[in-house]
Amino acid sequence: MAALRKRISEGLDPLSIRIIELLQANSDIGLAELATAAGATSSSCWRRLEELRSSGVIQRSVAVVDPVALHLNVNVFVQVTLEKQNEAALRAFQARIARRPEVMECYLMSGDADYLLRVVVEDLAQYHRFVVDHLTTISGVANLRSSFALEQVKYTTALPTGHLQASNPAGKSQRPTRLRKQR
Repeated sequence: MAALRKRISEGLDPLSIRIIELLQANSDIGLAELATAAGATSSSCWRRLEELRSSGVIQRSVAVVDPVALHLNVNVFVQVTLEKQNEAALRAFQARIARRPEVMECYLMSGDADYLLRVVVEDLAQYHRFVVDHLTTISGVANLRSSFALEQVKYTTALPTGHLQASNPAGKSQRPTRLRKQR
């Protein structure tokens, strides 16, 4: 495990980056197809995939579901300001928000608001109930500011990898030169 952590801290090699890109596009891809697309053997691809999972680079695989298919038509971005920003107030807010299924994302922010939430609900009436029954009942909430998404212009779950390749433009192993000479 220590060798794996060291290799990851030195940078991901081109095979690992390619596997990540392919899985972000389609996590249902079979091992043989993944290996072919990555330009590797099935066994080396499987080993690398297991390393990426055990090291935490790949945290989990999920299905991305169309919210409209589940009648979740309203996407709201909510800025929340707390009365106090001490550790107890932050933890209390975070604990309550973590239990709410309609809160898709929650970020502790710098700037005017303390938190930014992305909330997905069926309609405005359901959002109103969420605000009245849940957000306003959290102790220490001073201000809420809601912005309603009119259209989703872009949505992706795939993280960019271009910066990883840019630091290794030739596609060569990122291991130090002296290690390659020892082979």
